[in-house]
Amino acid sequence: MMAPPIILASGSAIRRQIMEGAGLDFEVITKPVDEGAIKDSMLAESSRLRDIADALAETKAMRVSRSVTGLVIGADQIMVMEDKLYDKPTSMEEARERLLSMRGKTHYLMGAVVICENGLPVWRHMAKTKLTMREFSEAFLDHYLKEEGEQILSSVGAYRFEGRGAQLFSHVEGDFFSILGLSLLPVLDYLRTRGAILS
Repeated sequence: MMAPPIILASGSAIRRQIMEGAGLDFEVITKPVDEGAIKDSMLAESSRLRDIADALAETKAMRVSRSVTGLVIGADQIMVMEDKLYDKPTSMEEARERLLSMRGKTHYLMGAVVICENGLPVWRHMAKTKLTMREFSEAFLDHYLKEEGEQILSSVGAYRFEGRGAQLFSHVEGDFFSILGLSLLPVLDYLRTRGAILS
């Protein structure tokens, strides 16, 4: 029996790196999804915040899965602080304000992974990680922003935890890969059960 192909339905560079680092043979295929409309609609319906990440991940995977054969992995992550949902900062100024507002506080990353096959979801996983930022100085923050540059705008929290962003934190609770945006170990476990990778 042939192993089903693995497809990543995400344009995220870090998710691609995580899967490449794990030695997976996969293809990246993405289709446009109006994330803002989905978020706005679900917030208007007072949906649970964690359900928003799940819906976004499922939508990404479903859109691709309808037109390809294989196991299509969709993933999404939202940031919540003080019961407020945050989107990615749109400028370096906004990123600086975001990080100042997060200083000394705890926030949560809620990540979802949904795997679809033949246009239907066949597996899903939710992860919640808790991160506390330290009381960093503004001098540190200015240096951090200068060194990191606009790449931090691709992160909802304005940090790359796998890099220099780790210096922002005093304490974290949760899986490293889930913080980066893809709960790798549960995904690998499911792929093994489906014969997509060697068990």
